[in-house]
Amino acid sequence: MSARVLLLALLLWSPLTARADDLILLLQSRQCPGCRLADADLVHADLRDAELQKAQLQRANLGQARLDGADLRQANLSFTNLRGASLRGADLRGSRLYGTDLRQADLSGAQFDEGALQEVHWQGARGISSGVRSHAALHNAGVAAAEQGQWPQAEHLFSEAIAANPQEPLSWVARGLSRGEQGKTEAASRDLAQAGRIFQERGDNAKATQLAEASRKASAQIDGNTPEGNGVGSTLLSGLLSTAQALAPIALQALSPMLP
Repeated sequence: MSARVLLLALLLWSPLTARADDLILLLQSRQCPGCRLADADLVHADLRDAELQKAQLQRANLGQARLDGADLRQANLSFTNLRGASLRGADLRGSRLYGTDLRQADLSGAQFDEGALQEVHWQGARGISSGVRSHAALHNAGVAAAEQGQWPQAEHLFSEAIAANPQEPLSWVARGLSRGEQGKTEAASRDLAQAGRIFQERGDNAKATQLAEASRKASAQIDGNTPEGNGVGSTLLSGLLSTAQALAPIALQALSPMLP
């Protein structure tokens, strides 16, 4: 074999060999900083207390894996599947989280940078600490729940969005509509009135007037046990601010391949 052919063979095969070596090292010792494990299949892997600083784990499948106490600082977790994984006490500070699937994961005690879950799928995850999810992420999750008719969940998420940024009127409107759909008309009236006051402070008199009227319409309804999804929320708005606009995402979420 000529030297040129041998060099080409080494260039083609060395990344795969290194990846296989890294995988063996990780599974044997759980110590593999900087591991090259992109696209690796690690479903149900036991990686508790693993040292994975700066590991290349993009697109890896870590569904249902046990990563309690793992050191994942500055790891690349772009489009990584961590659905249902246990990350209790894991350190993910500085990690790249873009399109990462953390749905139904246990994040109790996990450490993240502030706002780290902005472009992450985290619905159903447990133990998320305050400040990790941005206002936009919470609002958009509420929109997704509303689109599926999950009004109690939408109300909860919009409440969290309001706590993160109480000066965003659309979150007040969205929560008001969610409450209206559940027959919570007095609470809906208060939310719509608050949104109107914020628009008034911003000088948007048209929307302020519209929301004041919507608030009056809500309070005129009888507060009762209206079946979920059969309330008055969708009938409260008309004019400049439609229901579709009020229940629209504030910012685009990451577009990622979603595993079933």
